[in-house]
Amino acid sequence: MFSATDYDNLQQIMEESTQKRELLTRLLESHKMEVSAISHEIRNPLTLVYSTLQLIEAQHPEVLSFRYWNTMRQDIEYMTQLLEELSSYNNGEKLFLTKIDTDTYLKSLALSFASSILDTEIEFTSRIASGLPSITIDTVKLKQTLLNLLGNAKDAVLSRTNSGRQSIRFDAERKDKFIHITITDNGPGIASNDIHSIFDPFVTYKKNGTGLGLAIARRIITAHNGFIQVESTLGIGSTFTVTLPVEQNP
Repeated sequence: MFSATDYDNLQQIMEESTQKRELLTRLLESHKMEVSAISHEIRNPLTLVYSTLQLIEAQHPEVLSFRYWNTMRQDIEYMTQLLEELSSYNNGEKLFLTKIDTDTYLKSLALSFASSILDTEIEFTSRIASGLPSITIDTVKLKQTLLNLLGNAKDAVLSRTNSGRQSIRFDAERKDKFIHITITDNGPGIASNDIHSIFDPFVTYKKNGTGLGLAIARRIITAHNGFIQVESTLGIGSTFTVTLPVEQNP
């Protein structure tokens, strides 16, 4: 599996000449097809296994008390999630673009997240600047990315070991020819030694994480000709910034 840095290096090489671009494009497409085929072939029988487990539970509820039953079920759920996220990562660059009203889109997304944390003590605030320009995006994949980042922020603040206010802030504004979307939390933060690798595939510092969430987010944002950055301080929190260009939508 290529790392985020590997893809950046390949992109630089592709820009050197048309011949190199065509050759590396074919190589990457072949790589993606192999990953998709393997993921598909494993996911189908795994889904059948999981369905069988659910059927057994329905017909024989006593299995729920078996010593290793829950562990086995959790392992299968994790493998299913991993395969789904691997597929999402592999297809992160395939966009179905639609021109949207940015204000309405982001406000709806913020409201959706706010409703998902009603049963927590998290203080969620959003500030979406008025008059943001319409942009052309893959509405499903960008929503997936932003909700994933908000979900990570939720996990971060809930993992705080010290008591006190738990807060997440969601901001969006236009600066010059870009829209900046920032998600800030007051969670435990990310160590400086770890922050440079968090966007690489299969790198995770979260319990039960697959290590693909941020890698998927980066691929999706890059496919939109944007970029994603993070700033973090241990004990204070983290800020993820998604920057999207709007030159083509003045």
